[in-house]
Amino acid sequence: MDFKSIIKEQREELEKIEKEEKIIERTGLNKSKESLKYPNILAILGIRRCGKSIFSYLLAKPHKFAYINFDDERLAGLKSDDLNKILESFYELYENIDYIILDEIQNVDNWELFVNRLRRTKKIILTGSNSKLLSGELSTHLTGRYLDIILFPFSFKEFLKLKEVKENKVYTTQEKAEIMKTLQEYLEIGGFPEAYKFGKGMISKIYEDILTKDILLRYNISKKEEIKKLAKYLITNSSGEITYSKLARIFDIKHVSTISNWISYLENAFLIFRLERFDFKLKQQFIAPKKVYCIDSGLMNTIGFKFSENRGKVIENEVALELQRRKAKENSFEVYYWKDYQQNEVDFIIKKDKKIESLIQVSYINSKEEIKEREINALLKASKKLRCKNLIVITWDYETEEKFGGEIIKFVPLWKWLLE
Repeated sequence: MDFKSIIKEQREELEKIEKEEKIIERTGLNKSKESLKYPNILAILGIRRCGKSIFSYLLAKPHKFAYINFDDERLAGLKSDDLNKILESFYELYENIDYIILDEIQNVDNWELFVNRLRRTKKIILTGSNSKLLSGELSTHLTGRYLDIILFPFSFKEFLKLKEVKENKVYTTQEKAEIMKTLQEYLEIGGFPEAYKFGKGMISKIYEDILTKDILLRYNISKKEEIKKLAKYLITNSSGEITYSKLARIFDIKHVSTISNWISYLENAFLIFRLERFDFKLKQQFIAPKKVYCIDSGLMNTIGFKFSENRGKVIENEVALELQRRKAKENSFEVYYWKDYQQNEVDFIIKKDKKIESLIQVSYINSKEEIKEREINALLKASKKLRCKNLIVITWDYETEEKFGGEIIKFVPLWKWLLE
């Protein structure tokens, strides 16, 4: 196999993208540059096609580096023995190398020992579309000498940069109207870079690639149609509660453990994420129904339902996703939902360092008249039970502070909250 030609072509393709396309600086790029000063492995994890290759290229660009992307059909079936030949090709092409980028490394079996050997003399950047990338042998070999970050599809802040809409401290009526229009577009198309480059049709292609490469082939699934139906069901029912036993009945799956495994595979591929119901008793928390959310609103609009059909679900999903971004940056940040025996429900509970920091409801409202009494009552009940006074309702376009039952509730428009 002509590794040198493949390596050269892949690098030229990245350089062409940087030169000809609009590249925005992703949140976390500078922090990642800092992290590479000390540990010598940085793993960039995230859903397929969310921008990990360009992110890693921009990290290594100021240095002497080599790059290879293993998600290339010409490298299919590559064995760990071939990795040394790739290293030889790097040296023949570039002579001196300080950084090595191994893109989608999980496609090569037994890659861990090779990387462990490389890191003694080089700075290594790994990317992977599987959240369990570092839970195997590598973590044992390195004994903590690596850092990992999660890259998501574009956030709303990043999307504004892409659309060249300026953030301000104070907005005129016209500027606010532009922000709201951009938010609607963002919620409809989502945050995959290729959805803007090639059109919304790319989202279906990305979804099929995730299902095929990151789930069906990786885990050798025999019941292909069943797991595809499950994925579609979960995305369509995003923000809803699930139990494995109910899903097993819906899809006529004999063992509940099979459903549990399949959901883990979808989560490992970053397609969905789960929230647990908060309870002071860990056992109750473990056995209670979970809530499932989708990694991208564009995927929801393509696979599940249109934004115009269920705005409430879409904005709740977006808040859940933004909370995952914040959680990825802060170790002590935990997110749950809350529900009591009377079915009072609060969408999100934020916990930091053993303390409940805030309670958040999400409601598609534009005025005081649209406030839903049951959502306010649930917030007040949770406030009393969890001893938390920081009460927030994220709205579509209604902003105020108001007293209910002796407690102050802040109403914050979604766009403003996303830009905090």
